Amino acid sequence: MTADIAVLGAGMHPWGKWGRSFTAYGVVAARAALADAGLGWRDVPSIVGAATVRGGYPGYVAGASFARALGWQGARVTSVYAACASGAQAIAAARAQILAGLADVVLVVGADAAPKGFFAPAGGERPDDPDWLRFRVLGATNPAYFGLYARRRMALYGDTPEDFALVKVKNAAAGALNPLARYREPVSAREVAASPVVADPLRLLDICATSDGGAALVLSGLDFARRHGHPDPVRIRAVSTITPEYPRTVLDLPDIATDPAPLASPAAAGPAAVGPAATGSLAGQPSPPFRATIARAAYEEAGLGPEDLSLAEVYDLSTALELEWYEDLGLCAAGGGAALVRDGVTALGGRLPVNPSGGLASFGEAVPAQALAQVCELTWQLRGVAGDRQVPGARAGITANQGLFGHGSAVVAVR
Repeated sequence: MTADIAVLGAGMHPWGKWGRSFTAYGVVAARAALADAGLGWRDVPSIVGAATVRGGYPGYVAGASFARALGWQGARVTSVYAACASGAQAIAAARAQILAGLADVVLVVGADAAPKGFFAPAGGERPDDPDWLRFRVLGATNPAYFGLYARRRMALYGDTPEDFALVKVKNAAAGALNPLARYREPVSAREVAASPVVADPLRLLDICATSDGGAALVLSGLDFARRHGHPDPVRIRAVSTITPEYPRTVLDLPDIATDPAPLASPAAAGPAAVGPAATGSLAGQPSPPFRATIARAAYEEAGLGPEDLSLAEVYDLSTALELEWYEDLGLCAAGGGAALVRDGVTALGGRLPVNPSGGLASFGEAVPAQALAQVCELTWQLRGVAGDRQVPGARAGITANQGLFGHGSAVVAVR
């Protein structure tokens, strides 16, 4: 049984490096979402802020920071931090309030002002923090993990750097059509191959940037939506915020060790698949990889499967990681991701476009905002207002994300 909520409004601040406070980006996104919903800020009884630790103390209390910047009006306030999954967790908090009858309509906002270069841990000595440990003990930056993922795919499935480059080419072509994207120029495979090596085999153009940006949604119950002029809104049908299952046999960012478990064969430890393109079923696999369980929970809650999707927005921190998401979402069997991108299946105009927004390849990471930005893109696609990047006849979409410390993140939206 599903319990849908409505997306009344979606808004974003363009991604880039703007040199302003994260609250400034969040306010722009919030006002755009409210205008899209046809509501004023004073009409909203609750706000949920997706938090950023880099914003200092105001970042930790993002909900109140956004409420103050918009103008105090007495709204219930919630702040959520779950690293890259913060946006989905914020949606989950808002949905819970709506379904519990605590609020008819909720504003959800996430924004970030990111540092220059790749992310690093906060300062201080924190030996119980696995993110701090993997930097200090292993020297394992995020790109180092991305390179390991890529090497594993090359060893198991025969993927090549040329396959990875095709993901960037695809996403850059979509991003060139998105006025909110930071990078709006097409990129060729030759340009990817000529960019500097960062973590072999990945090059600079294989890895997403860090960015400033903001995104916001206005969510409500279906009765409220109908009363306020939205008889057929985009609906959020599922939000997956699950954690991993024991045992874990595949190394996964940011952990530096797997659970103690018998060695698994590559086939058993590799990504699982569901749906008509799969060779097996997630339900029949005893210990699927974490990312695959994120998707499974979303599909089960929504009562949908990958065969029902019109599009997907996934967490392309690197080009190779996007290919893994294809498999974890059940779009193909394990090892089949590269074939999908080679055949144009996941490009605009393909059978199932992935990252029609342009993805993080075109936006960069604005951590608390990116899961919300994914849902903004689903909303515009399902409304049929995405312009030159519109997926024809879009009726259902999924987002996929992942945060530090075992935070899952997926949202299913339908029309």
